[in-house]
Amino acid sequence: MKFTLSWLKSHLDTDASVADIAEALTDLGLEVEGIENPIEKLQAFTIGYVESAEKHPDADKLKICQVATKDGPTQIICGAPNAREGITVVIASPGTYVPGLDITIGVGKIRGVESFGMMCSEKEMELSDEHDGIIELPSGDVGQSYTDWLAANDPSKVDPVIEIAITPNRPDALGVRGIARDLAARGLGKMKPREVDVVPATITSDLSVTIADDTLDGCPVFTGRLIKGVKNGPSPAWLQDLLRAIGLRPISFLVDVTNFFTYDLNRPLHVFDADKVAGNLRVHRAAGGETITALDEKEYTLQAGQMVISDGNGAESIAGIMGGLDTGCTEETTNVFVESAYWDPVQIAYAGRALKINSDARYRFERGVDPAFTPEGLEHAVRMIVDHAGGEASEMIVAGAVPDVSRAYKLDAKRVISLVGMDIPESTQRQTLTALGFRLEGDMAHVPSWRPDVQGEADLVEEVARIASLTKLEGKPLPRMAGVPKPVLTQMQLRSSAARRTAAALGYNECISYSFIDKKAASLFGGGDDATMLENPISSDMSHMRPGLLPGLLRAASRNQARGFADMALFEVGTAFQGGEPGEQHTQVAGILIGRTGPKDVLGEARDVDVYDAKADAEAILSAIGAPAKVQILRGGEAWWHPGRHGRICLGPKKVLGVFGEIHPKILREMDIKGPAVGFVIYPEQVPVPKKKSPARPALKATDLQAVERDFAFVVDADVEALTLVNAATGADKALITDVRIFDEFIGGSLGEGKKSLAMTVRLQPVDTTLKDKEIEAVAAKIVEKVTKATGGTLRG
Repeated sequence: MKFTLSWLKSHLDTDASVADIAEALTDLGLEVEGIENPIEKLQAFTIGYVESAEKHPDADKLKICQVATKDGPTQIICGAPNAREGITVVIASPGTYVPGLDITIGVGKIRGVESFGMMCSEKEMELSDEHDGIIELPSGDVGQSYTDWLAANDPSKVDPVIEIAITPNRPDALGVRGIARDLAARGLGKMKPREVDVVPATITSDLSVTIADDTLDGCPVFTGRLIKGVKNGPSPAWLQDLLRAIGLRPISFLVDVTNFFTYDLNRPLHVFDADKVAGNLRVHRAAGGETITALDEKEYTLQAGQMVISDGNGAESIAGIMGGLDTGCTEETTNVFVESAYWDPVQIAYAGRALKINSDARYRFERGVDPAFTPEGLEHAVRMIVDHAGGEASEMIVAGAVPDVSRAYKLDAKRVISLVGMDIPESTQRQTLTALGFRLEGDMAHVPSWRPDVQGEADLVEEVARIASLTKLEGKPLPRMAGVPKPVLTQMQLRSSAARRTAAALGYNECISYSFIDKKAASLFGGGDDATMLENPISSDMSHMRPGLLPGLLRAASRNQARGFADMALFEVGTAFQGGEPGEQHTQVAGILIGRTGPKDVLGEARDVDVYDAKADAEAILSAIGAPAKVQILRGGEAWWHPGRHGRICLGPKKVLGVFGEIHPKILREMDIKGPAVGFVIYPEQVPVPKKKSPARPALKATDLQAVERDFAFVVDADVEALTLVNAATGADKALITDVRIFDEFIGGSLGEGKKSLAMTVRLQPVDTTLKDKEIEAVAAKIVEKVTKATGGTLRG
């Protein structure tokens, strides 16, 4: 949004400087993105007077001019056709930077004759495109600053242009008057009244407007007035200067009027050439397939349901977005129909996106213009047209009715002070809201129709705080608490923090990925259903909530590999979603290892990462977050793990603390990752909470009793997993058995086909008394029984 200082001052009576205005706007939430101040680049230029001009002896088109300047008589060589004696000119002395030429003027010789400066054209000073000759001033004193002369005689050329960024929730600031209102509420001036002198109706309109019943939700009100006998042509100089300053090209007066009010009062309008309208106007929804050539001279095909304004010949305007070329105004236009309507923001946004049209009207309507201002905005435009282009106006034609957007919220002055943290008197709060256009009745604040963003009491607090300026907040130390305060962090926050520290210490780099992923990736990891699909995704590759953290980590790994990083260790702590309802989410700690364990070296110690690397890291993180040391490793992981090279870390068949293993080759192909790749996923919420909570570490339990180890060998079927034996033996006596380890595997020989022998060591650690032979034999018998039952094998003799 661009506007000039003089344009702002047409609404705001202020003496504030450009710098003060810019600072206030940014503090009010209307961030200043740039300021173009012509005075800054023209300050070095001064006024001179040509006392004589003689032909250059060695050049027909050059003249040697003697010019009176601030430094006294100066010789300047000039090639402009209008350089002559007796004119007042603009001088660039040596050392002056000329913006239009991007050079700094120096002393030089032109065809053997010295020149001490330059007489400038408007193009060389970037004041206009005029370059046929040097500037001839009708007045001015020698040595006077040219910017001072412009400020007094042609102020539009030195009018600062301010550009601000508008957030989607502030459509009222898309008009200069809305910006002025904020500045007035801050105290940088007073608002000037803007009453409209309604043009009396002197003719009767032979043109009517109707709104189809199925379109009233998109266009609740449509107003217009017919004006006959207008004389179109170039706009007044002041209007052309304003439009050029903000980057718009003046076209003709009737068109420029609509552009002016779009930026001045945030009231987009459209002017039809009434003589080109066949019959009456009708606001309706397109059936689909209709074509229209818009004012940008491009043809658009309308989709079913999009709002359109039609006459007897068909579609003549894309409602709220862009008018049609067939009924557009030209220099020959004499009779016009001026339209001012209110269009539903959501429907305008959908139509604009579908048609790929970006216009000032669409930009404003899809954010929300003031519906109550619809008739008054029309009257402002009609008054300007009649005053400058003549003509007689009809009565106002109204179809539909202005929608009722009135609403009020309670202003709780004490609550405002509590939330903002500033002592703002109630009288100041009420004065602030009144200045912003709110109407207060008791403690109820009625919201102005131009503020669609204010939807509750919290918004009133924000408005008061915004005008008061949060930069005035003073930091205050929290009150000192007596005694030892209760812990602030939850159990899950502590576990997440411990997991992050441990993973980083293990050499992993932390990732933070989006919670949204594409459907294809989500489907690979058990998601991608309707329950986790977003209704309004940011983009097509962010259509679903992530079912786990692995997809984001693998995407990051793929991008890194594409950039030449083959070996990496990445982890993330975040939330995964199994549904779209509250509570259908859980925390995960996930990590992946890809490539080799280290760079190539002469000793050949680097190797491909394997499942045991992931297992060790997962166990280290589980230990850090307080998981029990005794766990079971079971099969049965999800489909994205390698079926034979993964394990679930469990406290029982249904209590899963985490999963580790190789990523399935199919997943790696789909995610475009070159293996090997291993990883782990830990579920911190499944780790049991200790029965006794203490900030201190538990006492070390050491025993002076000697451990006992016994070896067992079992003959089992060849397809029996060693893990099954380990889990069965571990469960024989959970109190005494501290470790079970496979140390030998034998296949073939006397065992026969389809059989194998697995040997394992079982470590028994007594706690109270030394074990006796009978106790050891009893445990051994139980181990044999458990393993035999679990595997169907026999003890090898």
